[in-house]
Amino acid sequence: MVDFTIKDHYKVDDLLRIMELLRGEGGCVWDREQDHHSIRNNFIEETYEAVEAIDREDPALLQEELGDVLLQVVFHARMEEEAGRFTFSDVCDGICKKLIYRHPHVFGDVSVENSSQVLDNWDKLKTVEKHQETAASTLEAVSKALPALVRAAKVQKRAGKVGFEYPALSDALGDLRSEIAELEEALSREDAQDVFEEIGDVIFSAANVSRLLKADPEEALSRSTEKFVRRFSRMEQLAERPLAGCTVDELNDLWREAKKEEKSIGGILK
Repeated sequence: MVDFTIKDHYKVDDLLRIMELLRGEGGCVWDREQDHHSIRNNFIEETYEAVEAIDREDPALLQEELGDVLLQVVFHARMEEEAGRFTFSDVCDGICKKLIYRHPHVFGDVSVENSSQVLDNWDKLKTVEKHQETAASTLEAVSKALPALVRAAKVQKRAGKVGFEYPALSDALGDLRSEIAELEEALSREDAQDVFEEIGDVIFSAANVSRLLKADPEEALSRSTEKFVRRFSRMEQLAERPLAGCTVDELNDLWREAKKEEKSIGGILK
């Protein structure tokens, strides 16, 4: 039995103590075996589950999922404390100092008129803080671990801050058409490597168009995927036999019918 007092209500210090006990002698075998890399994907999954709770506007679920995210923070911090490099307290100290430094209009004497100026100041201070002395360094600083569409939009936005931006949406659309033409050319040559590269360029250009339309490309693709799943489910309901037994023409007819039904209810599900 570990030295821990069971309570009706716990706080952050209790969470830190629990993690210390789980990782300590006589604790949990599984928790003791983990390192940063073995639970890396857990961190990603828990974060996405918290995001899903936000999208569902479910406060109870969000409370639970934020706890799971906090657990990941505490878990990683505990590993570093065991290695003697930093503690959870150091993590808190660092983020507090960062927030104070990047909010001079609150903790200093800088004046701002709107949130746009706040974000501009934030970016400028971050550039100085991170020693990003060139425009390219700001692009290179965008995390490679981000989802590809999120990273593409952030890189494009930062390039745009120094003027490397299409003057009009029509130009971005023209670039997208150009990339599609290059993909078609690569397909005609049956060059697998070029096809792979060109389809990436098509997606990158499409993300840029989405960004210029003020439509977050990650969210736009997520909604389209949900729409596809919804319509596919309706196809299955409309079919008189398993979809695997339908011809391509029958599947297309079912898809068109499912799509027509959605649009007939006032465009709510488009």
